[in-house]
Amino acid sequence: MTQKLFDKEKFWHINFAHRGLHDMKKGIPENSLAAFRAAVEAGYGAELDVQLSKDGQVVVFHDDTLKRVCGVEGDVVDYDYEDLRKMSLNGTGETIPLFTEVLKIFEKGIGPLIVELKTGKRNKELCRKTYEILKKYKGVFCVESFNPFIVNWFKKNAPELFRGQLAEKPGGYKGVLPRPVAHLLSYCRLSFLNKPDFIAYEICKRPERIFRLQKKGIMLIAWTSRTPKVDEAENDAIIFENYRPELTY
Repeated sequence: MTQKLFDKEKFWHINFAHRGLHDMKKGIPENSLAAFRAAVEAGYGAELDVQLSKDGQVVVFHDDTLKRVCGVEGDVVDYDYEDLRKMSLNGTGETIPLFTEVLKIFEKGIGPLIVELKTGKRNKELCRKTYEILKKYKGVFCVESFNPFIVNWFKKNAPELFRGQLAEKPGGYKGVLPRPVAHLLSYCRLSFLNKPDFIAYEICKRPERIFRLQKKGIMLIAWTSRTPKVDEAENDAIIFENYRPELTY
């Protein structure tokens, strides 16, 4: 068995700021350098999203499309990074950061990082480039994805990394994936294939199978808590936004 770079104790009962500690009332948009600086200053861990620009740069941005956050038509992958970096996040002075820029902020931070790899047409390239960047990073981190084949890429090519499977209730995939595929993903039926160290599951009524996997030693991380009332006893770690929980619980 491959020795893990970090064990689950590094992530146990940690509160992770969802896309950084963003707060638009203070002019701090999600997945911005300002949001990640705020998370570091507050002592939280953070969750973030990575994907590729047209010219192959690993950037931190959640949506496939730019419309909601930047007011621009098209997908992130349609633009070179030089064009992306000119786009404003929610009309603020913040712009789309490179993954390497975000990691520099966390080099001296206390909290660990959850790095979500978004699904696209160049998944293997994204996996490879994200891994190459993370190999140079000295902080504590893990990787996750909704795509079980991305998680499996890390099982095969970077087994030392702490890796997780993202999932949500079956209805969350409605209109996006065929029902049988949605069932496979929602119930984490491919866990035998990618062997996740944790499952990051939507806050909802989870399938009993998820708790059986938890009892077998797989961590259960909740996303995304928007209230302090989330069941801390049921979850091993929590991804949160819109409030400030205790640093650990």
